[in-house]
Amino acid sequence: MSNERGTKIIHRRTPESAAMLAKVKRAMAITATLNRLTFNDADEIRALFSQLIGKQVDESFVLIPPFYTAGGDEIRVGRNVFVNQNCTFYDLGGLDIADDVMIGPNVNIITAGHPLDPSQRRAVTIGKPIVIERNVWITAGVTILMGVTVGENSVVAAGSVVIHDVPPNTLVGGNPARVYPQRWFSDFC
Repeated sequence: MSNERGTKIIHRRTPESAAMLAKVKRAMAITATLNRLTFNDADEIRALFSQLIGKQVDESFVLIPPFYTAGGDEIRVGRNVFVNQNCTFYDLGGLDIADDVMIGPNVNIITAGHPLDPSQRRAVTIGKPIVIERNVWITAGVTILMGVTVGENSVVAAGSVVIHDVPPNTLVGGNPARVYPQRWFSDFC
């Protein structure tokens, strides 16, 4: 079930939860094959990733395995996107990655979670979309949580945990990530 703001709510033991589980099984089968490939298998990686997301990716798309996802069919990627090794994209809520985005190694993009109330935690899965706008650089070891938009031309510093929207043309870092002054952005780039 979805609401007007793109939030998906899936209750346990429903047809929606059965469909979610089927997507996870499908994604695990495809990524198991993808993760046996090497950097030199770029065409085959693109073909498998296209199969995973259900749409042909551009020839400029580069992914270095291993890669993990909980579904894959809610991922959309633009042109000239680079995804480094050991990334995890949990895409239940929807994941849009625009053109010219670079994603460093060990990045987790997590569009799903569970209620804080312990009595509901195992009974409900919640998904909220994540949007990565054009020309963003997400550096190593970053975690981005559900509902976040990372603005155009921004940089997310290594090891950051992003829980709020990132304005365009900014450098964010830390846990939770916060915006650094513009002068730091100029020095960093």
